[in-house]
Amino acid sequence: MEVVGWILVIACFIISFVGLVYPIIPGVLFLLGGFLVYGLFFSFAELSWLFWASEIIFVVILFVADSVANAFGIKKFGGSTAGMWGSTIGLLIGPFVIPVLGIIVGPFLGAVIAELMVERRTFGEAIKSGVGSLVGFLTSTLAKAVIQIVMIVVFFIAI
Repeated sequence: MEVVGWILVIACFIISFVGLVYPIIPGVLFLLGGFLVYGLFFSFAELSWLFWASEIIFVVILFVADSVANAFGIKKFGGSTAGMWGSTIGLLIGPFVIPVLGIIVGPFLGAVIAELMVERRTFGEAIKSGVGSLVGFLTSTLAKAVIQIVMIVVFFIAI
């Protein structure tokens, strides 16, 4: 059973990183699920209240980093709220329409289309917003990956 427990924990951790690429997968929930699976298969005794408090703080930081990086990228490049919404919609739809490149093309096109259709921006301004969306998304993904790695390191230190 010990091997099964570790396989499930590691699978949860891997799926959490897949969630960075396919945002429809709630990566942070799989990360927390891995901690819970460990507790169920082995012991919750090693996972102190300090561990859980620090992990919850990291989860909050994850959500803040995601929101701030995306908003900053679009605003920095002159995008609007419509561009942010378009980018988010493109991020959710893109990976399903274009399986590998959709994660990059989706947010870019979503922001560009929203800027053109909703805000009636020029093509150049819309492209600039799309680039900002892409920069924000990539920055956000990198930040979330680093935070998730830190969360896993804290877990292994705790056990």
